[in-house]
Amino acid sequence: MRKYAGDSWLMKNVLRFSAKFLFQYRVEGSGDSEIIRLCEERIIVFTAKSARAALVYAKKYGKKEEHSYKNSVGGMVYFEFVGVLDLLDLEGCGPEEVWYDITRRKLPKERAANILPAEEDLNAIRNLNR
Repeated sequence: MRKYAGDSWLMKNVLRFSAKFLFQYRVEGSGDSEIIRLCEERIIVFTAKSARAALVYAKKYGKKEEHSYKNSVGGMVYFEFVGVLDLLDLEGCGPEEVWYDITRRKLPKERAANILPAEEDLNAIRNLNR
């Protein structure tokens, strides 16, 4: 049984993990050089009994998400799983937390206007306006 930091909820025999994936869109016959590709980074949260089991699950998930379709000009588009960018044991996270990253930045508070995107550029907000 594990107790999560800062919270009172308990998990029995199951651990929470978060996986960050890299997918690519590969378009055949687009006329582009095909070297620079549109990519998607996706994060999911799931449970597993161990880190190894979590990695196996994450890889299966990535492969399962692959698909293809014809675009509006008749070219084939392949959505392909590239790999797992990161896998986190979320033991130290509360139930509302799904991801974290620790980095070093030069004067982040002082440079916040340069580092942070405008609110209207955040994905969830931008998609509301479509």
